Amino acid sequence: MKNMLLALSATLAFGTLAAPVALAQSSGHAGMTNDHMMVTSDELKWVDVPSLPPGAKLAVIEGPLNQAVPVTFRVKFPANYLLPAHWHPGIEHVTVISGTFNMGMGDKLDRAKTKALTAGGVAIMQPKTTHFAWTKDETIVQVHGMGPWGVTYVNPADDPRKQ
Repeated sequence: MKNMLLALSATLAFGTLAAPVALAQSSGHAGMTNDHMMVTSDELKWVDVPSLPPGAKLAVIEGPLNQAVPVTFRVKFPANYLLPAHWHPGIEHVTVISGTFNMGMGDKLDRAKTKALTAGGVAIMQPKTTHFAWTKDETIVQVHGMGPWGVTYVNPADDPRKQ
């Protein structure tokens, strides 16, 4: 368990989406082997996400996010969260786990141009598709795709890593 927690606390460099190393790479924990894993939601380790506006938390399930491998992670957004227009280098599959994730397409956050995705709702965006989101209540989404993972803001002034 100690090794798993140490691995989870490692973060990515190079200004991409900071994240702990994947649970899937850990061994010696009940429910996990090198090729199979089972994890309950209370076993996820949530960390701050320097590449997203303050308040978002990230828990990596599969990764690491900085390599060309399958990645799966969850993002917890607090109530009244605004995620400015941005894009990702790879395809993004988003599934809402809880709450409502209001997503829209385009180069600027516009609440009037979003679709409310509730628990079980799904969004799939191709690489470099600009999109934005906001929440009214705490919301958790699960993202999966192929790494390496990253976030590029349409307006560089929106990038919290540059503030």
